[in-house]
Amino acid sequence: MSLHIYDTARRELREFRPQISGTASIYVCGATVQGVPHIGHVRSGLNFDVLRRWLARDGADVRLVRNVTDIDDKILTKAAEHGRPWWEWAYSHERAFEAAYEELGCLPPSYAPRATGHVTQMVELMERLIEKGHAYAAQGDVYFSVTSFPEYGALSGQKPDEVHQGETAATGKRDPRDFTLWKAAKPGEPSWPTPWGAGRPGWHLECSAMATAYLGGTFDIHGGGIDLIFPHHENEQAQSRAAGDGFAEYWMHNAWVTLSGEKMSKSLGNTVSIPAMLERVRAPELRYYLVGPHYRSTIEYSQAALEESVAAYRRVESFLRRVVERTGSVDDRGALPEAFVAAMDDDLGTPGALAAVHKRVREGNTALEAGDDRGARAAAESVRAMTALLGLDPLSRLWSASAAQDSGSRQALAALVERVLEDRARARKEKDFARADALRDHLLLAGIAVEDTPDGPLWTLKDD
Repeated sequence: MSLHIYDTARRELREFRPQISGTASIYVCGATVQGVPHIGHVRSGLNFDVLRRWLARDGADVRLVRNVTDIDDKILTKAAEHGRPWWEWAYSHERAFEAAYEELGCLPPSYAPRATGHVTQMVELMERLIEKGHAYAAQGDVYFSVTSFPEYGALSGQKPDEVHQGETAATGKRDPRDFTLWKAAKPGEPSWPTPWGAGRPGWHLECSAMATAYLGGTFDIHGGGIDLIFPHHENEQAQSRAAGDGFAEYWMHNAWVTLSGEKMSKSLGNTVSIPAMLERVRAPELRYYLVGPHYRSTIEYSQAALEESVAAYRRVESFLRRVVERTGSVDDRGALPEAFVAAMDDDLGTPGALAAVHKRVREGNTALEAGDDRGARAAAESVRAMTALLGLDPLSRLWSASAAQDSGSRQALAALVERVLEDRARARKEKDFARADALRDHLLLAGIAVEDTPDGPLWTLKDD
């Protein structure tokens, strides 16, 4: 089976066929850098990082562009509220987003263009649209004429007569359904010169300009959160195709992270910031929590669900470390089970993919208990190969480095605990349950809790 992805525009699963064989071009709408990133913000970056890894597994050249919106009404408002220059406010939060992506194991994008660096391309796009009769200037603003483009609404399903752009009232609009490409300069705001007067870009214009600048007039995949389907992505597609570009062949959208049934957003005050989350759980555990559900499924945040993900990740990690301690280093180029490949090819089915991971973990633990080191190593190599494609390999250089708490004295502790657990497993196999319970109680007195799981025993420090 080849990769099939759900195309929002077609509203169906489609086989992925790139424009150029052996390559894949992806544009992902990145952050509007107005504040500290929360888990709702970074989910999109993680989901498309998994897509990128899966596409690249056979050597494909994947070009992923993830933009930075560094000029926006919200940025200007936030900066003014805090008495800081808008550019400094934007850049400080851009760095916070980049740190979050890096901490959670996202591969660097091929390029991360900033909106403010592409005004020339935006002006050129507006000139093409005005020349073709799809845009017009009025009082220093530039607007896209929705009625001039019969295909408007094709992506989102919006009917032109029911369109509400969500923009503030503008006296220069010929039709309230039209949307802003360029905003005339206001006192005290940043601006750039154009043939229609100084001003700054509208939100939708910048992504069309940057996507085509780096990926060409037609590219493979455009991605982002479902909240961007309308008006942002609808308007991007309209202005790009009206200008004569094919734009995106496939549209992919990830669902929200919600809290109490509402989209996680700063305006609702229900955000869970990445820095705060990483004080409670390790980065790979948080990544597991965010990439484990299907990307089109809503994640309803709860502490219980987070803890389940932490425990699941630690079962994988514990198994791999047991194999390393028993047999030495484990390769990360093991065989990919058919179930894993089928799940990933079916619209990046990460729940099924993780089910395949845990199945191999259980098989590997069974091999360990039976003294089958070769079988355990084969299972561990397979687990490493699968988790690497999800960005979750516990033995990778990134996560091994981030697990400094597991190095040194903790590694020595792990070796001792694993030896006790092996003795306990042997006692249980010999039906000496009294000795097995005594060993478990001995560990508990030392501050080490043991939980018997389908994937084998999981131990944790009681203070963790």
